[in-house]
Amino acid sequence: MQEFLQGRLWLRDLLPADQKVVGDLIKEELIGTLPGVEAVKRWHGGTAWRCNRCLTEDARDFHVFNCRRCGRNCRYCRHCLNMGRVASCDELCYWRGQARPPQGKAELVWEGRLTPLQQRASGELEESLLAGRPHLLHAVCGAGKTEILFGPVHRILAEGKRVCIATPRTDVVLELLPRFKKAIGGTVIHGLYGGSGHGEGIAGLVIATTHQLYRFREAFDAVIVDEADAFPYTYDRTLRLAVRKALKPGGVQAVVTATPSPAILSEIGRAGRKSVIPVRFHGHPLPVPRNVPLFGYRKRMAAGNLPVRLKAWTEERLRREEPFLIFFPSVLLMEQCLPLFSELDGRIGAVHASHADRRELVMALREMRIPGLLTTTILERGITIPNLQVAIVGAEGPVFDRSAIIQISGRAGRSPDHPDGDVVLFHHGITPEMDAAVREIRKLNREGGKATGMPAL
Repeated sequence: MQEFLQGRLWLRDLLPADQKVVGDLIKEELIGTLPGVEAVKRWHGGTAWRCNRCLTEDARDFHVFNCRRCGRNCRYCRHCLNMGRVASCDELCYWRGQARPPQGKAELVWEGRLTPLQQRASGELEESLLAGRPHLLHAVCGAGKTEILFGPVHRILAEGKRVCIATPRTDVVLELLPRFKKAIGGTVIHGLYGGSGHGEGIAGLVIATTHQLYRFREAFDAVIVDEADAFPYTYDRTLRLAVRKALKPGGVQAVVTATPSPAILSEIGRAGRKSVIPVRFHGHPLPVPRNVPLFGYRKRMAAGNLPVRLKAWTEERLRREEPFLIFFPSVLLMEQCLPLFSELDGRIGAVHASHADRRELVMALREMRIPGLLTTTILERGITIPNLQVAIVGAEGPVFDRSAIIQISGRAGRSPDHPDGDVVLFHHGITPEMDAAVREIRKLNREGGKATGMPAL
């Protein structure tokens, strides 16, 4: 029971144990409980309802129902309903007994070498984590952020402490998990996301989506939030509260991102430290997006035709056997266009957040079994494929803000053998967000040129 519950916050009814055993452990004060939903006083004197799992206090997230179990009108939380209903009469359980250290002894087996800029950032991050000081790692897409984390994470694990790398996207978890398992041996590593299961043993390192942190309480000595600018983390306050809830008293938070927002800078605060890597690990500049007008593209696609420039770009990729991603502003437009791309090559696929075969299709692209994918912003980060070429259809759409365009551009040119990938913004009019993204990339290239002595684009 301790192995499962230590550091976790779990609905009593869903614990993998006999309820009599759970009751006995509660009486022995080895398991503590919290009401699922409870009334809390506001600072201005009013009252509100709070879900003790996801910490929402928004009145719109609660619904009253006639509860069969307690025979009263109960409130349940709709905000985290997909993790199992939690209501006023439910109990959330956590381990109160003496904590056990993570199993095994961590060993850094990664044999790669860091660049001087990576080494400096890795050392600064490690120093902050050991000192309990918040840290921001601002590194461009393709700077080798994962490799920078290996050393600091290993150092924390070597001291018998627990670390969580949290990210808003399942795809990033799936990308990071095998890399950390290969780089750090001798310790239990869990990968947690929707449908992943719970893992066995007390993990020293947990790599999880930020939503999974709703189920943790005072578990980690350090939480590193990777891709902290990604949706929905930046828009959902409860996810940021979940990170704090998952930290032990005195625990420390670090943030890793290629596009830090004012909110992220505020979260780190004045007491935090910042490391900046303005250049990719291979030293080449970031690909600068180019704008290509595609006026009236929606009308043309609705009539069953691909716009000439988009068709020519895709045919060029197919001819040169270059893997590609084409981003769309909506699932509806993407699925409308899939048959048109299938006429060029029947192997071209399409993926979105709820696509059943998303992981298999991404793997097929990575292994060059298919030539390219149509996608939504679900693949704007967390995917590395050599020689990948990138296009955005409808770059003027509101979903493609500065951060999204920078992240999407960062999918190209990541390999030292192919550092100059093409990034095309097909548009029905240039937006300020498009201009801001290009300016930011050019600025980073200038800073990277100064740091490496290489010319910037």
